Amino acid sequence: MAMASLARRKAYAVVSSSRSSLFLTTLRGFASGSDENDVVVIGGGPGGYVAAIKASQLGLKTTCIEKRGTLGGTCLNVGCIPSKALLHSSHMYHEAKHAFANHGVKVSSVEVDLAAMMAQKDKAVSNLTKGIEGLFKKNKVNYVKGYGKFVSPSEVSVDTVDGGNTVVKGKHIIIATGSDVKSLPGVTIDEKKIVSSTGALALTEIPKRLVVIGAGYIGLEMGSVWGRLGSEVTVVEFASEIVPTMDAEIRKQFQRSLQKQGMKFQLKTKVVGVDTSGDGVKLTLEPAAGGDQTTLETDVVLVSAGRTPFTAGLGLDKIGVETDKIGRILVNERFATNVSGVYAIGDVIPGPMLAHKAEEDGVACVEYIAGKVGHVDYDKVPGVVYTTPEVAYVGKTEEQVKELGVEYRVGKFPFMANSRAKAIDNADGLVKILAEKETDKILGVHIMAPNAGELIHEAAIALQYDASSEDIARVCHAHPTMSEAVKEAAMATYDKPIHI
Repeated sequence: MAMASLARRKAYAVVSSSRSSLFLTTLRGFASGSDENDVVVIGGGPGGYVAAIKASQLGLKTTCIEKRGTLGGTCLNVGCIPSKALLHSSHMYHEAKHAFANHGVKVSSVEVDLAAMMAQKDKAVSNLTKGIEGLFKKNKVNYVKGYGKFVSPSEVSVDTVDGGNTVVKGKHIIIATGSDVKSLPGVTIDEKKIVSSTGALALTEIPKRLVVIGAGYIGLEMGSVWGRLGSEVTVVEFASEIVPTMDAEIRKQFQRSLQKQGMKFQLKTKVVGVDTSGDGVKLTLEPAAGGDQTTLETDVVLVSAGRTPFTAGLGLDKIGVETDKIGRILVNERFATNVSGVYAIGDVIPGPMLAHKAEEDGVACVEYIAGKVGHVDYDKVPGVVYTTPEVAYVGKTEEQVKELGVEYRVGKFPFMANSRAKAIDNADGLVKILAEKETDKILGVHIMAPNAGELIHEAAIALQYDASSEDIARVCHAHPTMSEAVKEAAMATYDKPIHI
């Protein structure tokens, strides 16, 4: 069987020898239509590529299909990774311009080389996508570059990136196609004047004025990038508050911090008209509850109103996969759909639309397929906003705890009282811990601070193992570190802190 398959591949290469080298690269070593895989993954983003690697590690013959032609999905190519590169680069520029002098470092002039900044971002993305291809080779995952759609519950027809077609068969097929930018009625994204997050990552010049529609993670992060580089940033949000999933107390402090940096907010406001006929963009705004209209002129508009599951063209209706009203695929606790042998993970199913959540879905799904037990607790998935300061949280907000009717304690510790934060002159923020009053079990942890996204994982582990605030407080934390603020907040929750 293996020899016959090898012969077919050689014959295919000979027949295709007149085609481009890209075509050969695209299909070399792939499963042919007559090969049956144990697992086929449609989508090579964080959920998909992790699922593929894990499946192969568990001894399952695996093929991953990715339409983009580069692995990593939205996150690595036009999302998490390039945005963090620009957040870091813009932060360095802002520090050099506004903070270096406070530390005795004098710089005569600081300029932005936007092309070089973008090149560094692109290099990071390229290296990481190639790294995943290397992991595929290491773990013997077959990789098909093309757009996959169901022919049957066990067959996927792939229109390859070179214009060809192949059929990939699998006993178990995992849908991991991620999500796409959510559009707004009457707002057409052209990636020039009106951009999605993808366009915002590739602007060729710094806009004098930038309007961000949507005050969620992505909008605030990209607004921060261009604000630091010199843009006048205004955030327009339909809701009455920014980042609705955030604890209210933390949210208020976070918004104040962003406003101090120059970011403006128009909350409870909706966009009802867009005019791009001039050099810039003229937005017509209206109160969310209705009322007098106003206009807002800008150079670039970033549409950041959320994301929607990407399932277009997959042929789900052809095989009968059920979805909900907003297009999410319905699955059980084992990530199985209503169609035998078909599974779904990541942004296409209910739950937080986060890359790390998709990765956990992928591992758990494959473990179930392999006859093992998988586990993901969506109530304990951390969230991070990578602005300056960062905001990170895991577990329940104080508002959610109140809704549950649980008696609780709150412990807080400001970074103004943290020695490391004071030493580096970066003490904006706090740690807030919520714990059940009777048992001291931690219910939620919220951090606003430099590197809050790193600090939150101590709390994530604590929640995963139902730890108490006293458990954290009695762990020796190195001095001087930002992490000591977590310890002090824990002490404040069950007893009293030392340094305030």
